Amino acid sequence: MDNEIKIPVLTAEQIRVLGSLMEKARTTPDYYPMTMNGLVSACNQKTSRKPVVNYDEETIGAALNSLKIGGLMSTAMGGSSRATKYKHNFAIVYPLLPSEVAVMCLLFLRGPQTPGEINTNSGRLHEFETLEEVNQTLEKLASEGYIKQLPKRAGQKEQRYAHLFSGDVEFNEEDFATDETPARSNSALEERVAKLETELAELKENFEKLMKELY
Repeated sequence: MDNEIKIPVLTAEQIRVLGSLMEKARTTPDYYPMTMNGLVSACNQKTSRKPVVNYDEETIGAALNSLKIGGLMSTAMGGSSRATKYKHNFAIVYPLLPSEVAVMCLLFLRGPQTPGEINTNSGRLHEFETLEEVNQTLEKLASEGYIKQLPKRAGQKEQRYAHLFSGDVEFNEEDFATDETPARSNSALEERVAKLETELAELKENFEKLMKELY
């Protein structure tokens, strides 16, 4: 890596929290920076996540604290809500373009992806013009040490890429197995479900605050 950019080794919990903040900053800006309730919902989404997890506030809070120490996250206060809110600093710490941040976000949240999967799943994160643009972005990120190309799976036309923020990646056939069904038809539905989950988390938090004020 030419500029000796230091890549930290993050835990699975840190990766999920960071990726969720990166995603929601783009896809649901009205709810960003994020409250703890919103972040719990985002981390535990049933869609657009691999693996699906069930983190509690304590787990996410610990991940947030360690990310803050590393400079990858900061808190925000103000507005109509007194609750502490959280935002990522990924694009501040690393000199990446929006297209490159979008790719990193997808790899953080969905695991290893082929260029075609990234082109399909990028959705509202970034609109790639062509598959060639995706490949160029991946090649640049790989050359700078952010991601790694994995060996091609049997019967698969495209090679997959994995991020290196959890250390080096060893290829495992089972870990990187994918469904053969096209993802594009599910993309719009996944986005709608994810947005509804975020809105529900915010409504729940507002309701709980209101109940505390009344009683």
